[in-house]
Amino acid sequence: MRSAAAALVLALASFCSAQPVEHHPIDVIPQIRTRHLERWPVQLQRADAKVTINDQVATTTLVLTLFNPSRSPMEARVTLPVPDGITLRSMAYDGVGPEPTATLLPRDKARDIYNSIVNRYKDPALLEFLSSTLIQTSAFPIPANSSQNVTIVYEQVLPADAGRVDYILPRSESIESSNTEWRLEVSIKSQSPVASIYSPSHEVQIERKSDNEARVSLTSSAAAQPGSFRLAFTTRANKNEPSLTVFTYPDYSAPDSGGYFMLMAQLPELDAKRERVNREVTLVIDRSGSMRGEKMEQARQAALQIIEGLRPGESFNIIDYSDSVESFKPAPVVKDDDTARAAKAYIAKLEANGGTNIYDALLTALRPGPTQPLPLVLFLTDGLPTVGERSEVAIRNAAQKANTANRRIFSFGVGLDVNSPLLTAISTTSRAAPTFVLPKEDVEVKVSQVFRRLDGPVMEAPALAASETAETRIRELQPGKLMDVFEGDQVVVLGRYVGERPFRLELAGNSFGREQKFAINVDPAAGGMKHSFVPRLWATRKIGALIDAVRQSGADGGNPNDPKTKELVDEIVRLSTKFGVLTEYTAFLAVEPGEKHHFGLPADSAVNLGGLPAAREEAAKRITTRNKDRSGGGGVNQELNSRELTDRLTPAEGGGRQVIIDEDLNRVEVGGVQFMNEHTLIRRGERWVESTLIEHENEPPQRTIKFGTDEFEKIMPALAKENKQGLLARGGKVYLMLENQRTLIDLGE
Repeated sequence: MRSAAAALVLALASFCSAQPVEHHPIDVIPQIRTRHLERWPVQLQRADAKVTINDQVATTTLVLTLFNPSRSPMEARVTLPVPDGITLRSMAYDGVGPEPTATLLPRDKARDIYNSIVNRYKDPALLEFLSSTLIQTSAFPIPANSSQNVTIVYEQVLPADAGRVDYILPRSESIESSNTEWRLEVSIKSQSPVASIYSPSHEVQIERKSDNEARVSLTSSAAAQPGSFRLAFTTRANKNEPSLTVFTYPDYSAPDSGGYFMLMAQLPELDAKRERVNREVTLVIDRSGSMRGEKMEQARQAALQIIEGLRPGESFNIIDYSDSVESFKPAPVVKDDDTARAAKAYIAKLEANGGTNIYDALLTALRPGPTQPLPLVLFLTDGLPTVGERSEVAIRNAAQKANTANRRIFSFGVGLDVNSPLLTAISTTSRAAPTFVLPKEDVEVKVSQVFRRLDGPVMEAPALAASETAETRIRELQPGKLMDVFEGDQVVVLGRYVGERPFRLELAGNSFGREQKFAINVDPAAGGMKHSFVPRLWATRKIGALIDAVRQSGADGGNPNDPKTKELVDEIVRLSTKFGVLTEYTAFLAVEPGEKHHFGLPADSAVNLGGLPAAREEAAKRITTRNKDRSGGGGVNQELNSRELTDRLTPAEGGGRQVIIDEDLNRVEVGGVQFMNEHTLIRRGERWVESTLIEHENEPPQRTIKFGTDEFEKIMPALAKENKQGLLARGGKVYLMLENQRTLIDLGE
């Protein structure tokens, strides 16, 4: 054994003498998605982040797997951007050699070190965390062609605001590709019940283990998404209390010193022993010839499930239509064994033939008469109106006028041969929602999914207002009309506020026959950079609402020259350029190198547009052309895109990449946008242009600065002060407003 040990020592000594360690440590910055791997022989192979939050105390454990692909041992040094106010608890290293140490650096010292790293590697991607606090380790060896793990643990007391706790894990916003695999898991434990959990940065999976405990992890699609991970959760004294929280962000350019806000509300949970509200469900089934076969069978099964799902004492009726309109009973009947048995027999006899009389079917379902406390209509069609009244405007207006009982109309468009904006209008004006059942999707499953959650709203016809009556403190709410809140739903309202003084928001509505009102005090001073996602999310939903308005204006051919339509289009373009929210109508605003087309528009054409007037003209042309598509893939995709915008809870994919559904119903990823906090860059030809400069993109810069020069060194403090250093991560040429000057920064390749 002694001989073997001696031989091993000699072998190791021989190996080390043949392959000496490089004594110029390689800096590894886990949050940076490096572009020039040849400069970084030590690679970050994987990063595992496990976070435990007990009330307000968060413990973050980062396990970094570093790989040395070279033939020689290398020294590495980890530089880790972290939030302010953390306490470094421990660092562990599983390799052979001296145990490295880790130090938490104050901000000034951190900036000096970061500057030296930037200057050494000449990579603008490193600038993003120029103002960050850093943890830095001493150098440690990594053997050739081997991996080593470094574990860093830090703690922090998280800020709390009116029952909301916020957590952030800093990471780069750059969308450059990387081989790094990030895993993230957060465990939340609270003495009080956890009401809502929300990530404004990434799509997450939430597993509720108990009222006071939850587990949060990234979805598979979000795991590769860059950007700082943000998480917020709210607590409440008990489940019988509401949970309201507000995120605010000041708009420094607003003349009224206002800003943006986002209200999230979780209403009190319902007592399981409560007396449930009785529903009256009118199921309207299209039995035209195009429903023949599998679609008709799925519709029958959906109808049977709904009858089964009704409680004794609730009411229902079945209306079926093709050329003519028939019904199970002249009026809704109470469910019991006899009516359920008869309804099943009626459903079994339904046969598909004839045309599609949508107008008369709707009016039959909405005719006046005694109703249960919660009247619902589930309206199913797979075709365009071909019999009776065919005008989209006439059908839409007639349904709204006839709905005197305020029935919620949940429409289901089966397949692509449906008038998608008509179904959207019928549903949304009644405080319900449309559902589109795409080819190869199951009608029964989609209808059942909607019906299962319609077990009585916690709040009917909710509305949000500021309690001050002397002046209007809130405006431009999104959505403009709130939908009914069903059990388990979360209320999300975005808007703009006026002034700097604190104000009070009140959410009010009808709950089981009595008025309920919940309020929260809002202090705009509590907002700031940490809530920079709010204005972009507001703009996203606003654009979705504007597109929906344009779609509705195109009914029956519309008037493309209507001044009101032009105003809507202009506002869509303005918001798209300012906030970098791309749609299928404005995707041409951003052109990535190598991309040939943006929804049918050649890249060269997009580059040569130049300026907002031409952009508005091009967007108007595209919207006018596309608005003629009321059905088919070209019609349905527009409704799906609009709904995605109005329902979105995260501003975009990491770094700015956005997914748009094209006319063939394919999900297309559109790049050409870079987000960094409240700032946006848009790709315009060979340059990245700050969104605030799009209108002046053809004007010459007032100064041009090359990366790595003395002049660039001088503007680095200004970049950090205006929080724009991260906008340089993409490289190339960046045209931005800096120190009130149009500045072109040449970052090289």
